[in-house]
Amino acid sequence: MIKIIPAIANNNELTQDFDYITQPSKTYKLNIENNTISGGYVDEKEAIKQTIYCILNTERYDYLIYSWNYGVEIKNLIGEHLTYVIPELERVIEEALLQDDRIEEVNNFNFEIVSKNELLVTFEVVTIEGIIDVEKVVSV
Repeated sequence: MIKIIPAIANNNELTQDFDYITQPSKTYKLNIENNTISGGYVDEKEAIKQTIYCILNTERYDYLIYSWNYGVEIKNLIGEHLTYVIPELERVIEEALLQDDRIEEVNNFNFEIVSKNELLVTFEVVTIEGIIDVEKVVSV
């Protein structure tokens, strides 16, 4: 039996120049106050803001419709001591948001105790469209 192995002249044939095309991030406009989808669309920075809102308000692993890479793991922090919650919350938020390739960095976290069971988290999200300031109240 003769085995035929393809010959490659050099590795440069394997690496070609590719043109990367950025897909639009156009999506339906959410009306968060009324829990509805408006008749319009949003794109670019507004679409990324909506994505951040949706990721931070979806508990990871709770919904079969979403990939296991989508959402944030916050419910495991309920009832834990703040010395554990604060660094862990920073980690899970950063991990959740960096799944989106439009988000480059999550930084400048600040934590403020709102009440006995609530923590206000503020931070910056560096995106391909610019910096977005985010706040989220988390039950702990």
